[in-house]
Amino acid sequence: MNPTVRPTVAQPLSPHLQIYRWTWTMAMSVFHRITGTALYGGTFLVAVWLVALASGPRAYDTVAWFFGSLIGRAILFAYTWVLMHHMLGGIRHFIWDAGYGFDRDRRLGLARATLIGSVTLTIVIWAIALLVR
Repeated sequence: MNPTVRPTVAQPLSPHLQIYRWTWTMAMSVFHRITGTALYGGTFLVAVWLVALASGPRAYDTVAWFFGSLIGRAILFAYTWVLMHHMLGGIRHFIWDAGYGFDRDRRLGLARATLIGSVTLTIVIWAIALLVR
């Protein structure tokens, strides 16, 4: 037998998403990636706001008008949720990096806490901001 030629062996196929049952941890992993990507858009909006602030009252008034509009507030609300969700997902990953939370119940609890916590924190942040205003 030629040593450079390996015998052909049937390789198992990797299952794809249609085979797996959708789980909380899978969903939170997908959301963590999506929110990480969405943070780029939010960072761009922060940069636009800072440039307008540095450019003078006229530019700032335009940006302030946009962020004060219904669509602007909706974008800021969504950005707040994205930021909170990604932060809590990062904390979840940090807990895993420390070697904790791998059993089924804790994994499920951490995944649910990520979603529930991000929604709760977003509402609390906006409630405080609107009350202080």
